[in-house]
Parts: sequence; structure tokens; C-alpha cells
Amino acid sequence: MTRVQNLYEKWLQDPSIDEETKKELQSIAGQDKEIEDRFYKDLEFGTGGLRGVIGAGTNRMNLYTVGKATQALAEFALKNGGAHPSVVIAYDSRHQSPEFALEAALVLAGNGVKAYVFETLRPTPELSFAVRELKASAGIVVTASHNPPEYNGYKVYGADGGQLVPHDAEQVLANIQKIEGFDSVRKISRTEAEEKGLLEWLGGEMDEKYYTAVTSVSQHPDVIKQTSGDFRIVYTPLHGTGNKPVREALKRIGFEQVRVVKEQEQPDSNFSTVKSPNPEEREAFTLALRDAKEWDADIIVGTDPDADRMGAVVKDDKGEYFVLTGNQSGAIIVHYLLGSLKERGELPSNGVVIKTIVTSEMGAVIAESYGAKVLNTLTGFKYIGEKMTEFESTGEHQFLFGYEESYGYLAGTYARDKDAVVAAMLICEAAAYYKSQGKTLYDVLQELYRQHGFFLEKLESKTLKGKDGVEQIGRMMEDWRNNPPASIEGVEVAEVEDYSRGINGLPKENVLKFKLKDGSWFCLRPSGTEPKIKFYFAVKGTTGDEAANQLQGLVRFVLDRVEQ
Repeated sequence: MTRVQNLYEKWLQDPSIDEETKKELQSIAGQDKEIEDRFYKDLEFGTGGLRGVIGAGTNRMNLYTVGKATQALAEFALKNGGAHPSVVIAYDSRHQSPEFALEAALVLAGNGVKAYVFETLRPTPELSFAVRELKASAGIVVTASHNPPEYNGYKVYGADGGQLVPHDAEQVLANIQKIEGFDSVRKISRTEAEEKGLLEWLGGEMDEKYYTAVTSVSQHPDVIKQTSGDFRIVYTPLHGTGNKPVREALKRIGFEQVRVVKEQEQPDSNFSTVKSPNPEEREAFTLALRDAKEWDADIIVGTDPDADRMGAVVKDDKGEYFVLTGNQSGAIIVHYLLGSLKERGELPSNGVVIKTIVTSEMGAVIAESYGAKVLNTLTGFKYIGEKMTEFESTGEHQFLFGYEESYGYLAGTYARDKDAVVAAMLICEAAAYYKSQGKTLYDVLQELYRQHGFFLEKLESKTLKGKDGVEQIGRMMEDWRNNPPASIEGVEVAEVEDYSRGINGLPKENVLKFKLKDGSWFCLRPSGTEPKIKFYFAVKGTTGDEAANQLQGLVRFVLDRVEQ
């Protein structure tokens, strides 16, 4: 019997596994490929936690993989959380999110660790805020962000409110590896946990504190009050957790004309109106665009299911709706935020903007033009959060803004993760502010291009499922690492940054970045949570057409080689 088959049989015989799960496993008897995919490995606990397809098996999201991860986290909290360790738990609108959240709480309680659980679904950034507010030892969000409906996940946060960075995640992973069977996962009943004061429910009081923190970042409430009567916003929460908090933030800073896309307003685990609940994709805005055209809206904003990513759509110079990329929205917010601070004489001399290595240089150039320092981190907001916490203790820099090209932004120091609520508020505020000067955000973007150069970016990705896919991605990375191109389209490759060796004091990560002599670059990065490899491309031209041609050539060269 193979190791995989042995594990499959072990689950079927395990008395600690419920009958429903066993029935699901019995239904795939004889399906060797399916059994292998479910059992060939444990669902990986990466630096972001767990993420996978919901179902029975070691390589799936289920009560048992969640219980095992939580047992390991409980041990981490007991070791690092002082005399009274506690963990805050939030969850989104996905299948089994409430069940996974409660399971985690009961395992924590079974280990004597207090669990604070939000009574209904909440956005990820509010969890980050609550961990800090309650001075908890850790946090959990049950979400798979913008993945398809069959996925769920389990993100883990440290005491600073940021996702666990590698050295902490490694401690939790080491604890997981010591757990031999599900019978060693300690758990008590909900009644017992509540009676012992080890399970406490969070509600409106925490929401109120969070809204106060978010709206404190508002820059021009006076302008909003003047323009709010005729400034129209269409908003879609894409069936997720953003509906209440985004509307509340917009209302509190004075916006009156906000229309929510009716069909996407309520939580829906199947995200039935969209192919993917991802504000990075134009398709996700189909219904919002319909409403915006009908109502002649000034801006559309959309947030993903756990409300940590925000996408925006604005009118171009022909009055057509133009979808901003994450890089473009980031650059606009940097300009608006730093410009507003400068206007009021509040721009600190030690201000810092933090972005990731795969984010456009446009926002960096804008920030530097205002005299701010710009720092790069590895991909993942946890690294931006880590820098924020470092500067909070050293005072070396004052954090102004952090962002990544994948539609994640944070202004303010109340949280340590990207926040679509504050991002939606700021992009709408920026649009209203520039409208009062007779400009759209598209006009502002064109001004920034003319001033700083035409920056263009593109992201391509390739999904290669299963065990074979993972191996193929590994071979692809080795090929580029060992055989880097000398030139592309006649432009010399000036430098290859191999982040697996550790660069500029950053943690080691399997990422390759190729920098060309003309300032363009591309990057290969396997996903840490999905069987996917991402290809990032960026160029800078003196005109829009020049940049578009450069980008086309760069993308073609890289993808042709990948296909070969």
C-alpha cells in the first residue's frame, strides 16, 4: 500500500473523524488521482497560514486541518503571549467560514487560550485593528480572499496585528509537525468555553473604534461636504464583508450619494454574480458599470470578499469608464495623501512610503518628489506591517502609506494589514477633491505621467494544478535562475536579483527579478498559497505609445520562453 493510500485508509478508520467526512472519502474510493491530490501532502502552512480547496483530506481545508493548525497556534500563543494569552478571530462570507472560526475558538479554549470571536462576518483589516486594540497574542481570519468559491483559508496574525512573518510562522509550522494525530488536538465545547470566560464575542463596540480609526485618516472633510450633494459613488462589496464598513466610512466623512450594487450587496458564499470576486479583474465590475452608466456616477469602487483589496473605476477624457490598475490607484493615493499633508504643512521630514518589489516605481518617484523616503519589501503586506512596527519602536521614520500592486493599501497606523475600507474612502475623497478643481482622477493620472514618466505594468500568471504543476513551476524557476537572458529585444539585462539568496537584508524567497538597462524589469514569483506562478512586467517610456511598445516586447519575450 502506498503512503497516500495508507493515509486515506487511516482517515477512514480514525475514530476522531466524523461520519460525514468519512462518507465523503468513501465516495472517492478507487479514484486514485483524486485520492492522491487530497493526501499526497499536508495543506501547507505558509507565512500567510493555510489556503486550499474545502474537502476531506490532508491537502484540503476542513475542521481537522483547521484544528491541527489551531493547536499549533495555541502552543505558540502560550509560549509567546505572556500570562494571559488570547487570540482574536474574524471570518468572511465563504463556505464554512463560521464553522472553521468556531472550531479554532474551541481548540484555543481547550488549551486555556482566550478566544475573542466576531459575532458575524467582518473585514480582515478590522481583525488586524482588533488584535492591536485588545493587545492579543495573535489573530486568525478565516478567508481565502478573492479565490474561487471552492476555496477557504486561515490567515494568522501576530501580536502587532500583522500577518505572521517567516520566523514566527516557522514556530507554528514546527508545532504542527509535532502533532501526530487529531486526537492530540485539545478542544472543549462552546458552553464550557463561554462559562470559563475563554470565549468572548465581539460586536458593535469594536466596530465603532475601528470606524473612528479609519475616518481619522480623512484629508479633506471640508471639500467633501461642499461636493457631496453631486458626487456620485457606485460601490460593490462583491458579496463579501465590505458592505457595512465601506458605506459607514463614506457616510461618516460626508458622502451622501452612494449606490450599492443590489445583486452583490448581500454575502453569498458562491459569489454567484461573478466569475471571480476579485476587484483586480474588469469582469467583476460588470454590474457596477451598468449602474454607473445609468446613474452617471463619478467613480466605482469594489472590494474583495474579506475587504482587504480595493479596485476603482473612473471616467476617462472621453467620458468612458476606465479601470485603474492597483499601481495606478496606489500612485494617485500617494500623490493625494502627500500633497494634502504638504498643503497643510504637516508632511513630516522623516516620512516613509513602503511598497513591494513587484510594485511599480511610479508611486516611489511621486513620493520622492515630496521628499519622502521609499522602502521596498518582499511581496506580502506582512512585510510592510513588520516595517511599520519597527519604525513605531525606533522612531526612525513616520509611516505615511503602504501599498502593493495587487490592490492592497493602508494609510494610518491603526492596523498592520491592507485595508480596502480606508482605500475606498481615500480614493473617493481624492476624486471629490480633484473634481472640486475641475479634474477627474484620469486627468490627474495623465498629469502624473507627463510629470514623472509613462510607467506601464502588466501581470500574467500560469496555474499548473496538482503535484505535477508544483514540480513544473520548480523546474521553470531553476531554468531562469541557471540560464538568465543576456538581452531582451536588443536591450541588455543589467542585473538579476535572486531573492532566494537574501538581498538588501530581506528574508530569502524564491523570486527572480531581471532589471534591464532601459529601466524596465520583469519578475518571476511562484505563489506561496496556490499552484500558480506569476510574471510581473514594468516599463517606463517618454510617451504612452513608447511604453506600450516596450511592454509588449518584454511580455512576448518572457512568455514565449515560458511556453517553450
